[in-house]
Amino acid sequence: MPEDNVGGTDRLVRAVVAVVGTVVAVRALASGRRKTGLVAGLAALGAGFNVTTQFCGLNALLGVDTTEE
Repeated sequence: MPEDNVGGTDRLVRAVVAVVGTVVAVRALASGRRKTGLVAGLAALGAGFNVTTQFCGLNALLGVDTTEE
């Protein structure tokens, strides 16, 4: 199991991104803008995954750890 590397303010920002991305995706899909909806939905899923698991693969690759903030 990978170690946690997302915490503090980083986690809060990602949670906000997940919520905003979800809203944008739903509104875009409702108005027929499928590409925008797909991109926003994928961003929301990625950010939500990072928030819930407290792990980010890109952070791991770059050696970034925000759990001590």
